[in-house]
Amino acid sequence: MKNFKLIITLVAIMSIFLLAACGNSEDKADEKQGSDNKTEDTSYTVEHAMGQTTIKETPKRVVILTNEGTEALLAMGIKPVGAVKSWLGDPWYDHIKDDMEGVEVVGTESEVNLEKIASLKPDLIIGTKMRQEAVYDQLSAIAPTVFSETLRGDWQENFKLYAKALNLEEKGNEVLDQFNTHLEDVKAKLGDKVNQEVSVVRFMAGKSRIYYTDSFSGVIFNQLGFKRAAQQAELFTADNKLGNLAIEVGKEVIPKMDGDVLFYFTYAPQGDPAALDTAKEWTNDPLWKNLNAVKTGNVHEVSDAVWNTAGGVIAANLMLDEIQAIFEK
Repeated sequence: MKNFKLIITLVAIMSIFLLAACGNSEDKADEKQGSDNKTEDTSYTVEHAMGQTTIKETPKRVVILTNEGTEALLAMGIKPVGAVKSWLGDPWYDHIKDDMEGVEVVGTESEVNLEKIASLKPDLIIGTKMRQEAVYDQLSAIAPTVFSETLRGDWQENFKLYAKALNLEEKGNEVLDQFNTHLEDVKAKLGDKVNQEVSVVRFMAGKSRIYYTDSFSGVIFNQLGFKRAAQQAELFTADNKLGNLAIEVGKEVIPKMDGDVLFYFTYAPQGDPAALDTAKEWTNDPLWKNLNAVKTGNVHEVSDAVWNTAGGVIAANLMLDEIQAIFEK
């Protein structure tokens, strides 16, 4: 009888251990299942010109509302689903049109098409306060929206913001490092030639401008070490409405366009005859023909798209190549 009670007791103890073991296994299984059901938090927050925007995960469908931003995306290997039309081209600049095949046009920088943007179902919109501040709230209702402050010569600051918004900061730094290495390489090859004074002029329909240090070309010339035409400094006073970007001038100011080397470009969308006529009229004016740069054959007509309007990293690299080719001649 005693042996039978002992056996019953041992069986009861073993049953308790077995039940405990099963319970532990079920608990661990439940923990594992709970872990498997958890979604890793990949959201990140970007500070920008309009405040802060939280983006839930790395964007896959991006709409870009600036020309220089379009170049930034392409340089980082991103093809947008939608982009504003290039200022020149049909609808894209010649130097990016092959990479933009299939991208939908969503208006222009100055007038974006909200309905078209919404139809593309973006998970990120990138724009600029300078052009699109009035529609920021509507854009934000469509998708997380990040704005740069302005569009001027120092495109690299905007580029860094775009890279952060795309969650591609490492790739962005790589692209910028490649550009800056390119710039230093060109600077080294030019040597003492950067000690010359350069002047940059733009013709448009019925008006002409001298472009200066805060322009796209101006920043690059400064980075290379070029001097600016000394007589132009007095034009860029505090009350100039465009600051150090550019100044609109009349023909009486043509003598101040002179420099050791003079570059000019013409903004003529769809071959605008009025803009082409302005360029022809000014470059045939006696005051223009009397410039030292003209007399010595140091005037170069270059692309408005590459040297000014596109304003992004792809154009910047193309401009460096052109500067090197011109000065090496």
